[in-house]
Amino acid sequence: MEISSFLHLDDYSFVDSEPSFISFSNANKRPRFDSDSSIEDVLTNLLAFEAAVVEDKPSENAYFSSAPPQQASFMMNSTSNYNQSTTPNSSPSRASPQPKRPRAESSPISDDSSVAGAGGRRLWVKSRSKAWWEQVDSPNYPEAEFKKDFRMSKATFDMICDELEPAVNKKDTMLRSAIPVRQRVAVCIWRLATGEALREVSKRFGLGISTCHKLVLEVCTAIKTVLMPKFIQWPDEKRMHQIKTEFELFSGIPNIGGSIYTTHIPIIAPKERAAIYFNKRHTERNQKTSYSVTVQGVVDQKGVLTDISIGYPGSMSDDQVLEKSSLSQRASRGALKNTLIAGNSSLPLTEWVLVPYSHQNLTWAQHAYNEKMGEVQRVASESFMRLKGRWSCLRKRTEMKLQDLPVVLGACCVLHNICEMRGEGLSQELAFELFDDEMAIENGVRSVNALHTRDKIAHKLLHHEAAATAFLL
Repeated sequence: MEISSFLHLDDYSFVDSEPSFISFSNANKRPRFDSDSSIEDVLTNLLAFEAAVVEDKPSENAYFSSAPPQQASFMMNSTSNYNQSTTPNSSPSRASPQPKRPRAESSPISDDSSVAGAGGRRLWVKSRSKAWWEQVDSPNYPEAEFKKDFRMSKATFDMICDELEPAVNKKDTMLRSAIPVRQRVAVCIWRLATGEALREVSKRFGLGISTCHKLVLEVCTAIKTVLMPKFIQWPDEKRMHQIKTEFELFSGIPNIGGSIYTTHIPIIAPKERAAIYFNKRHTERNQKTSYSVTVQGVVDQKGVLTDISIGYPGSMSDDQVLEKSSLSQRASRGALKNTLIAGNSSLPLTEWVLVPYSHQNLTWAQHAYNEKMGEVQRVASESFMRLKGRWSCLRKRTEMKLQDLPVVLGACCVLHNICEMRGEGLSQELAFELFDDEMAIENGVRSVNALHTRDKIAHKLLHHEAAATAFLL
């Protein structure tokens, strides 16, 4: 935009054609000296100054010092001339207003552990103590105390860390050093073993609460991805033959390929579709509204899980969970031919599921059969007792999101198998009694052939004295 050198020229009358100064006919206006800057120069300098301010963003208190030397000199001279001309009667000793002193420049930030990234920004990090974890991770920490904290020996813990290292290892960044693999795994296992709140986990390991929550999910996902295919497997033909043989040695019942059990994991009422997770049996027994999800598992003669089905709502009965599980799908494909799975009275009698007699007025043969079936069933129930005993998070109502829960439950099952396979015993103080109520179903017989097979097994146990029961004594 073009700017005129003078404004309102009609108000001015020139006395000389080439004066040393210009006088005005308007007496109220101050005379203009040749040394004064023109309006065009003033506006041009102001615009240039504002552009420099926007680019450099100086402090408001450093207005004059932030401008270039020529601009600062111009502004100071203009202010001085203006004060002299507008205050002719003022005392010479009266000083003109001085510009504000510029703010002192901040000292450069030192390069230490809290500074990283371009621009030299300082990162604020809350100081947390890692003394407990450093003590636990030291070689001098007692083996008994380590097993009490993590439900496993140091050797088993080291094996898990080695297996998970490629999946959970992180690289250092410019902002901070990565959390070591051992600490990542320890955060997850300690949280699962104790069931403590994330705030307590944060205090123990010297990490943020959100960091601990993230680590638990990451490590559980790695366990499910890396370790589950190795430690939870349906037996092959050779292994299945061995399982059947060992079950028959102590029970006398042939072709038992596993013992099945279903337990409930308490949860907080979900915000959506809470009714399907309502557990009526636990609510009636505890006189307190209960919500849960189910964990169904098949174990071998040593209590090692060979098949699991996780996450079905607590309102479903045991036979409904079995019907929808992968085990039932495997049976429908014919993969369980000549193999029986021992269950309790809450499951139906089918061609591949063997259950006790549940009616009244049992015969001696039927009593003997139920006695031996109880021994087979105790293998599964005691295994699930150790599962919940080791991992206390399974006995408490978790605040974890429902969509994350199956991964955590699966990780607990994998860690349970690792401990069982490596002979990690469970201390007596962690043992407890399971409270999963069995409810006999109305239509308990789904196959006539299965009914005849069960009767033959019962008569064989009695007549060949394969079972010595307390009832007969």
